[in-house]
Amino acid sequence: MFHLVFASTLVESVGFGLVTASILAIAAVGFTLQFGVSNMLNLAYGDIMTAAAFGAYEVNKAGAPLWVSFIAGMATGAVTSVLLHRYIYRPFVRRGTQLVGLVIVALSAAVIIQNALLAGFGATFFTLKLPHTSTVHVAGATLTVLQLVIIGIAVAAMLAVDAMLRRTRLGKAMRATSGNPALARACGINTNRVVDTAWLIAGGLCGLAGVLLVLNTASFESTTGSDFLVITIAAAMLGGVGQAYGAMIGAVVLGVVTEVAAAYTRSSFKEVIAFAVLVIIVLIRPQGMFGQPVTALTMNKEVVN
Repeated sequence: MFHLVFASTLVESVGFGLVTASILAIAAVGFTLQFGVSNMLNLAYGDIMTAAAFGAYEVNKAGAPLWVSFIAGMATGAVTSVLLHRYIYRPFVRRGTQLVGLVIVALSAAVIIQNALLAGFGATFFTLKLPHTSTVHVAGATLTVLQLVIIGIAVAAMLAVDAMLRRTRLGKAMRATSGNPALARACGINTNRVVDTAWLIAGGLCGLAGVLLVLNTASFESTTGSDFLVITIAAAMLGGVGQAYGAMIGAVVLGVVTEVAAAYTRSSFKEVIAFAVLVIIVLIRPQGMFGQPVTALTMNKEVVN
């Protein structure tokens, strides 16, 4: 009997872990894409996720279909990210602001966005209006149709990112800008435009992750995205900062491991477990599973003309 209960709990937690990993993969890829092309740690990323969730909420409250709410959330994340980078982060970099200063600027931007949302919507919980969904048994795990949709959206998003990076001129320009911005400019690539486009796409992923997150958690508030930022950064670092494919794998590892561990301990231990896994990996391979060594100098290098 004990073995059956243990196995059943394991299967269920792996299923929930795949749902968490799906949301985490979208968020981590967007985060690491921004860092990869601009070497900027966008610590306001989680709060942009929340802003996107509120954008989707407003559209959803007006009676629009759920898929329109997805578009509204992605648009909110994309526009906010580009404006934040172009008019706040980039001017500070051009003035020669060092790494610590940029971190303070990013934290300040996060606080501003979070408090603006708090002032505009209040300190309460919000819920999206969702259609009734049934449950489905998949390989012994019981998931809702909505959770399966979340996994499907994540798979489609990751395939789209892979196709963009590997098969398009924009993807090649992003990889060139990330690898050697000076050489990319010498080859005629408009690195500023590439960076803006990368932040637009990454912001869209951020917005999508924010909407999926609040769909999965049922309710949200002004701090929901910032709470999720911790594990997002952990997934990005686990895979290798700036490595989109590493972020995908790091998200799967953390998503499944944390849910399985939480099933046998306490759900409040999720972040502790996530960082324990991260610490072990970093001790073995400091640059992450697929990344290159990162220093303070390389982190402070911005792609500007």
